[in-house]
Amino acid sequence: MENASSTKRRPLSLAARAALATGFALAAFLGLTGLAQNKANYASELSAMHDRLHNYAIAYITGTDITRAGKVTTPDSQPNPDFSRPGSGLYAIVLGNDGFRWESSSALGRDFDFVRMLSPGETAFEPVETRSGKLYVFSYGVSLDSTDKRSVPLTFAVAQTEDQFERQVATYRRTQFLWLAMLGMMLMLLQLFLLRWSLLPLRRVSGDLAHIERGARDHLDGPYPVELTVLTRRLNAFIDSEREQRSRYRDTLADLAHSLKTPLAVIRSQLETDGDARSLRGDILDQVRKMDEIVAYQLSRAATSGRRTIASEEPIAGHAEDLVQSLEKVYAAKNVLCEFELDDGVAFPGEQGDLLELMGNLVENAFKWASHRVLLTARAIRHGKSGSNGLELIVEDDGPGIPDEKIEKILQRGVRGDERVQGHGIGLSIVQDIIKAYQGTLHVDRSEELGGSRFRVTIPPG
Repeated sequence: MENASSTKRRPLSLAARAALATGFALAAFLGLTGLAQNKANYASELSAMHDRLHNYAIAYITGTDITRAGKVTTPDSQPNPDFSRPGSGLYAIVLGNDGFRWESSSALGRDFDFVRMLSPGETAFEPVETRSGKLYVFSYGVSLDSTDKRSVPLTFAVAQTEDQFERQVATYRRTQFLWLAMLGMMLMLLQLFLLRWSLLPLRRVSGDLAHIERGARDHLDGPYPVELTVLTRRLNAFIDSEREQRSRYRDTLADLAHSLKTPLAVIRSQLETDGDARSLRGDILDQVRKMDEIVAYQLSRAATSGRRTIASEEPIAGHAEDLVQSLEKVYAAKNVLCEFELDDGVAFPGEQGDLLELMGNLVENAFKWASHRVLLTARAIRHGKSGSNGLELIVEDDGPGIPDEKIEKILQRGVRGDERVQGHGIGLSIVQDIIKAYQGTLHVDRSEELGGSRFRVTIPPG
């Protein structure tokens, strides 16, 4: 059965997405540009035809005379030879009173009954559907004076077929389409070139990552554009973090193996000797206890994940309540009261496991040494520029406190403040390992409010 993941459609590359998006945008732009130019050309051609027909009508008007007898004489010469050629597509008609009608030679055999008389000074320009096709007609109403000063109303109409007009528009459209197509191809090639050039830094990052995978390089060295600087810096931090984690696991396993050699050798030696059974039992239990301490420490150390480049913030309030409830059961005989002073929404800027180890060891240490009260305080450290928050975690108790001269010794790995108090003596060293991984600080002094020890942990914003 084919794996479902293999059937998933592979997402388009960034280059393909950008090419498609800009291609569609370019096609839409050129299409709208062509449409706007077509409309503008159509209106321009229509206006030019109106002016041309108007000029023809004026030419006929100026060449027309009225005799003393009131007879209308049209000009002998035509403003355009097409008016003399039948079926040329350019026609002239003159209408007057008493049924007067004159038509150019080109109008022979055509029906122009739609032409109507206009008042003097009135003009009209309109398309007219006829049996022979559409005509664009310009009509002009005038009043000409005869030699005896009598006014004779006339209407001059000049018409042109749609075919001639449409041929001019179609010629423009073909020329326009050719040039827009050539322009579009040139812009597409230019776009692909610019796109390839723009994505070159990303291909460089991809190639550098491939070199890192093969072990040829340690980091993304650049230089890279400003937009990729944050990305490459975080990738380098992520690479360093993962290498540090692998190194920590490797060192922890090596340390664990080395640390167990001695107790195992002692146990083997004791078992190979014929000693007293009670003494042998005590020696073995002592070595087992040491091994338990070693394993607990090394596993806790390996579990310290440290600050990750990509990590969400972990809320503190819920974990603090669960932790204190568990410790109150363990130390029920001491009747310890734990109080909280937590900022609203305060969170640990890292992994949940690190938070539980850090807060758990500090609070449990306070429960061990407290007489009756423990105070847990958590404050957020704001950082406006980075957008992330740090943390200040304070744990105080009302116990005997730690003398200043013993603070450094207490923080050493495997050292307990009092040998009579049960524990491995590695809790505070684990706390220090976690704080170091987060580039934080640990300060130990005496609590001014409760009088016992105060452990102040400061973790800066990421």
